[in-house]
Amino acid sequence: TTIKTHHNVGGLPERMKMGILEPLRLLFKDEVRKLGRELGLAEESVMRHPFPGPGLGIRIIGEVSRQSADTLRAADAIYIEEIRRTGHYHKIGQAFAVLLPTVKSVGVMGDHRTYENVCVLRAVTTTDFMTADWYDMPHEVLGRISNRIIN
Repeated sequence: TTIKTHHNVGGLPERMKMGILEPLRLLFKDEVRKLGRELGLAEESVMRHPFPGPGLGIRIIGEVSRQSADTLRAADAIYIEEIRRTGHYHKIGQAFAVLLPTVKSVGVMGDHRTYENVCVLRAVTTTDFMTADWYDMPHEVLGRISNRIIN
């Protein structure tokens, strides 16, 4: 199995005519976190979940539009807010929402049938950020997150 290449590895374009100083380049995320703690950085900074360099659009499967980005941004904010509020954020290595705008799901709101986008919630645990396992999120937390996102 090949491990994917990272989006921010490989240097700058030659036309920029400058070098890169990367003193932590050889460290993995778990090692950077350990160093951050030893340097006395705030735990909130040290334990921040990774965010993709290419931006939020990478978490929208299909065409990216302002509406889909706004929808995903709102869903992700609810998700992260709830896992922080319930004390799960620092137990999870990475959590985020993914929007599938090309996939629709049937539901009912009030007396009307709805046909809306699907939002996937991902949460994993990891010690090395090279392998991961699913996080056993309590159903009551997932229920609250789900209700807030769809309403």
